Parts: sequence; C-alpha cells; structure tokens
Amino acid sequence: MSTLDGKVAIVTGGASGIGRATALLFAREGAKVVVADLDGAGAEAVAEAAGGVAVQADVSDPADCERIVRTATETYGGLHVLFNNAGIIRRTTALDIDVEEWDRVMAVNVRSVFLMCKYAIPAMSGGGSIVNTGSGWGLKGGGNALSYCASKAAVVNMTRALAIDHAKAGIRVNSVNPGDTDTPMLREEAKQLNEDWAAFEKDAADRPMGRSGTPDEIAQAVLFLASDAASYITGSALVVDGGGLA
Repeated sequence: MSTLDGKVAIVTGGASGIGRATALLFAREGAKVVVADLDGAGAEAVAEAAGGVAVQADVSDPADCERIVRTATETYGGLHVLFNNAGIIRRTTALDIDVEEWDRVMAVNVRSVFLMCKYAIPAMSGGGSIVNTGSGWGLKGGGNALSYCASKAAVVNMTRALAIDHAKAGIRVNSVNPGDTDTPMLREEAKQLNEDWAAFEKDAADRPMGRSGTPDEIAQAVLFLASDAASYITGSALVVDGGGLA
C-alpha cells in the first residue's frame, strides 16, 4: 500500500512551488487531491497531473474556504489531510510597508489557516492530519521581512493551539518550516529587493548544507507529517532548512 491510500487531501497554494510538489507527491502516494489556488489555471494543471480536482479560490475569503472543503467532501466523500500552504511575502520594514500590504500578508498567511481549519476540522470526522507551512523566519527574526516574520510566527503558534484543542478528536496539527527553497516566491523576493538572482541564490545557500532546498524535499517532510508514520507527532514545528537555524 502507498502511504496515503484511501485518503482525501486538500492542498492550498497548490499551483506552484511547494504546494505543487506536495500535491503531486500526495497523488503518487495514493491520495485523492483537491488543489486550491488563486491561480485557477495553475491549479487546474496540477490537478490534472495529480488526477484530482481544482478549486480557484482566495483562501482569505471564508466562503471560498468553505467551498474548498465542500468540494473535497462532495467529490470524494470525506477529508483526511489538509495542507495549508498558501502564502505571500513582502520584503519590507515597518517604515516602508503600508497598512493594506500588512493586512494582505496577514490575511493570506494567517487568516487563511484559521479559516481552512475552521471548515476542515468538522469534515475530519474520523480524525486526520493538518500541516501548516511556517518558515524558519517563524522561529527567528529576519531582515526586511517584518510582516512575513510576524505572520509565520503566528502560524507556528496557532499550530500548537490547534493541536491542543483537537487532539481528542484524533486530529494532529503540525507545521513544516522550510528555509530558503527554490520556488517562484524566492525569486519574487529577489525582485522585491532589487537583487541579482545569482547573488540572491548564493546568499540563500549560505547554510551548513551549502545550498537552498527544493520543493520536492519540503514535500517529503509534509508527507511524513501527514501520514500515519507521524502518528504520535502533534503540535510540532519541523524545521527543513539544510541546517540554517542550527
């Protein structure tokens, strides 16, 4: 049997990067996958490759989050795994971010996790696993990334609170906390900082393992937390960063 045979999984932010890699890995491991993303065409492409279904959605919107969960339960008859991966970054300080940008980062990175859990947990009637994407910068500070650091720290501690509240229902909740990973978001960071990609990539590789991560490597960690192999793990913050925090 594959790791997720018979499981139904939702992946938000599934059109690219870590979300895409995880949706495809979940499918290879036997899961029926619902791919949700603001990029509808991207979600459709990943869902087609995964043999699943796509939902074009803004995960900061309660109605859209409820619709994502309803799609999973109506299409596949249940829900077992939720990967809250949708996120954005703004490389700014407190002095140069405006209030609207701050609110959008918090809406996409934090509010979405709350909303998806609010609607997904009741659908996990037989228990399940929730994995939230945090960040190394949710566990320590970073420069020119105030709203991102604050949002990911919120995700890490919200994960712990959710784990406490829902353990008796058989629902495990953990966070995966990547270091710099070669995704479209990382390249977007370089653009926001007006830095040359080659120089930015070299700086991202400044860690004991001497390189940035790949989406597939983060996906493997998500699979572990989502699977029964992690059956006694909840409330944990798994760091996957090539030794960067160490």
